[in-house]
Amino acid sequence: MSPVSRPAAHARQPGPPFNAPAARRLRVALGMTPGHVAQGLRASYALAHVTPDLVNAWERGALTPAHAELTALAGVLWCSPAELIGRPRTLRECRIARGLAPEDVARAVGHEFTAYTRMEQSGQWRGTDRQCAALAELLGLSLPDLVTVTGREAELADLLRAAARTRWQAYVKPVGRIVPLDRRLLEDALQELHRDYQGRMVATLSWGGGSAAGEASDAGDDFLDRIIDAFWTSLRERTV
Repeated sequence: MSPVSRPAAHARQPGPPFNAPAARRLRVALGMTPGHVAQGLRASYALAHVTPDLVNAWERGALTPAHAELTALAGVLWCSPAELIGRPRTLRECRIARGLAPEDVARAVGHEFTAYTRMEQSGQWRGTDRQCAALAELLGLSLPDLVTVTGREAELADLLRAAARTRWQAYVKPVGRIVPLDRRLLEDALQELHRDYQGRMVATLSWGGGSAAGEASDAGDDFLDRIIDAFWTSLRERTV
């Protein structure tokens, strides 16, 4: 594969989060090769730098299309740009997906511009409850997405794993600082996580040694790996 070369303007200004699997799926459904896509981008959208290797790099997730590239790619694949945009995982990606400038967000949530840009660069949000609420409203964030884009998902996952392994009651308040919901709701969700995990561990002990015990232990590890999803699912079931 030859080196991928892109104009500096495109390389410096990546677009919103890119759904690489969707791009490949749409291309295959149209019976097109990466070469066909590259040809369409060059001929119809004057993107002379696009090669089959660049299209492949996008589909592998090695590179992200810039805004102009993504819009043109949507045209070639006969889809809307929204179909090629993945779920935003950072504050910057959410802002870009909404088409907002950093100064717009800083002003709306009541942060100094330089302070806000530092938070985007570091991936760590520093704001009051009121500012968090303003950010969520401006960017259209659900509570799970707000936790993710403000850089607190890893901290939440660590707390949830500890609650599942040990005394869940000790983690209600720390989890509540990240997920500002009714205490009773959090208590029920943490208790459920603890019960589910401990049930898996009891199964491990009851099987003794051998492959069955190993499978039960693996199930416990898998549960801890997916504990964020289990937590949000538990909360959704209690609020519908």
